[in-house]
Amino acid sequence: MFVPRRLLPTVGCLLLAWIGTGMCGEGTTLSLCDAIRTAMENNPEMLAMGSALAAQKDDIGVARSFLLPQLTLEERAVRTNNPPNVFMMKLNQERFSSSDFAIDRLNSPGPANDFQTLLSLDQPIFLRKAQVGFRMAKQEYAAKKDDYERKKEEIVLKVAQAYLRILTARAYVGVAQKSVDDAKEHRRVAELKYKSDLGLYSDALRAGTRVTEAEQKLIRTRKDLAVAQRWLGLLLGNAEIVDAEDMKLEVPLRDVEYYAAAASSRRDVSAMKTRQENAKYNIRLAESAYFPTLGVRGAYQLNDRTRVFGSEGDSWLVMAYLKWDLFDGAGREFERSKAQHRAAEADQYLRSLKQFASFKVHEAYLAVEEARKNVELSESALATAEEGKRLVKTRFENDLSPIVDLLDVQLSLDHARASVVARRNDYYMAVINLGYESGTIVNDLQVE
Repeated sequence: MFVPRRLLPTVGCLLLAWIGTGMCGEGTTLSLCDAIRTAMENNPEMLAMGSALAAQKDDIGVARSFLLPQLTLEERAVRTNNPPNVFMMKLNQERFSSSDFAIDRLNSPGPANDFQTLLSLDQPIFLRKAQVGFRMAKQEYAAKKDDYERKKEEIVLKVAQAYLRILTARAYVGVAQKSVDDAKEHRRVAELKYKSDLGLYSDALRAGTRVTEAEQKLIRTRKDLAVAQRWLGLLLGNAEIVDAEDMKLEVPLRDVEYYAAAASSRRDVSAMKTRQENAKYNIRLAESAYFPTLGVRGAYQLNDRTRVFGSEGDSWLVMAYLKWDLFDGAGREFERSKAQHRAAEADQYLRSLKQFASFKVHEAYLAVEEARKNVELSESALATAEEGKRLVKTRFENDLSPIVDLLDVQLSLDHARASVVARRNDYYMAVINLGYESGTIVNDLQVE
């Protein structure tokens, strides 16, 4: 659709109003700590990890159950004319008589029914595999707890990133609004000079074009702010806008040795260390196949020829048993060898993770140093740009410089303002990321 040039300012104002009201809307405003706490309660990843942790805890109960008594109730219904079975049925039903010793009845009995009710109790006394498995389940739960805490640090990092993104986007909106105000002032001066026959009409047109460009940039920055607010809301577990408070972050920066020492016990490193220990227990689990199994069993049985749970006859049994697999085709040897290789694999993964964590800490610390210097340079560049703009503006107002020079220096000033905002938040983000890489982010942001 073609829009006449004279209507461009009006259209731009309408778009700005729409961006400011329709897109941004009303939302909750939270501090960084409140946003992090909300994410801990409502973030889908945290909720999923919490369920995974609860499931892992239940695995401990599953492993323990193999060491506890097993009580079983069983009911069977049998009909047969098999001679030995008919003989045993009558004995169990306590209705065996001397006539049943007749050869014809022993060899060719008629069909017989038997309802068998069996209540049995099994109690392992020595079950090496279950004992090792129970200990491994507890170790894996401990590792999963460390995974949960590391996921918490990851969500804290994401929320902090989204929070700083909002602060940056809002500052960009302020910079863009200042650019619009400056561009309008330049247009006003250019139009006054043209009407006073002291300037060119082309200068007024250029100044008007610059206003339109500044308004377009303001629209884009407001859109970016609205997207950043919704992104924070998504991390907090809802689809609504969540805004960030205007605040100056205070994140402590310590020396690199502090972060390097903390990284050696980072949560994911701790989880890997626990799993490395569990890999050694897995060797014991494989070796448990060499041990015998010892247990006791008790049973109480009812038998009846006509009724379920009937009791024409009853009997009980108590026994102890020992089972020892003497040869299984060398499967145990291969299982033990495989477990040893897995343990060696876990050792190398742990060693690699520790080295990688140390590398990431030093990389993040260098990034903090770089970000800090970039803040200083951007602030220096802003001061230079502001002074340059003041001088050129004075020259333009005194007809000593063309408007092109003023527009160019204004563009440089806009970039310098935006750069200061970006570099400051880049510094805060670099410090927060350093805390994440070292595992100190939760303490650094004081969100326990």
